[in-house]
Amino acid sequence: MSVTVLGLGQMGTALADAFLAAGHPTTVWNRSAGKADGPVERGAALAGSAAEAVAASPLVVVCLSTYDVVREVLAESAGTLRGRTLVNLTSGSPEQARETAAWAAGHGIDYVDGAIMSTPPGIGNSAVMLLYSGSPAAFAAHEGTLRSLGDAVHLGDDAGTASLYDTALLGMMWATLGGWLQGVALTGADGIAATAFTPVAVRWLTAVSGFMSTYAPQIDAGAYPGDDATLDVHLASVEHLVHASAARGLDVELPGLFKAFMEQGIAAGHGGDSYARLIDVVRNGGRA
Repeated sequence: MSVTVLGLGQMGTALADAFLAAGHPTTVWNRSAGKADGPVERGAALAGSAAEAVAASPLVVVCLSTYDVVREVLAESAGTLRGRTLVNLTSGSPEQARETAAWAAGHGIDYVDGAIMSTPPGIGNSAVMLLYSGSPAAFAAHEGTLRSLGDAVHLGDDAGTASLYDTALLGMMWATLGGWLQGVALTGADGIAATAFTPVAVRWLTAVSGFMSTYAPQIDAGAYPGDDATLDVHLASVEHLVHASAARGLDVELPGLFKAFMEQGIAAGHGGDSYARLIDVVRNGGRA
């Protein structure tokens, strides 16, 4: 199936290259035509305008800087897009995704919103995950083509869900990397190389994922048995992290935040509950 890619920044170029590598005739367009040189050299057809690019394929993939730019670029192509599938891989909020889906529906355009859980070098690798939400029929019709980019995971018919997951997962990534940096700094202060600490940290993440799988049903049920480790136990352990970090002259804001969360849960009478009870602190704006 032929495909059109609108937007040829680093990510858009990676998308176009992945479609080409998978054998899909690919038409490209970018406001700055010079950015199309690479994909064109690798076999892509260069359209003279966004409207011409849209007309070239039944599947139009857009990856631009903002949702406002997407709407601006597609404003004159809405009629041409009617009956085609628009897959928007631009980063934005769930609200922006839903607004764009409503705009697309008003013009008879099949719309799928998406989130790329990778940097450009990972595009085309089946181990990389791309999240999609929106029209199930449109996704099913083009799933094979979209799998040229990586593993295609459809999350339902609400166009905002992919962006919602993306935002939540990025928050999880930053929290994880922040904890890793704290660990690297802590062990590094005693002369341990980051490359020595990190393989052990990565192995530990397997256990952490097990905790998440255990705690998720507790959160959904609203019941938090402390049969693995209670908040009282966690607090005693995090105090060691705060002390060890301070003793080495490290920033203690991150472990201090963990400690404050636990203290709030315990102060509310939940010291015997599992760590999952702290969802109440997050949900209530820092109050247990």
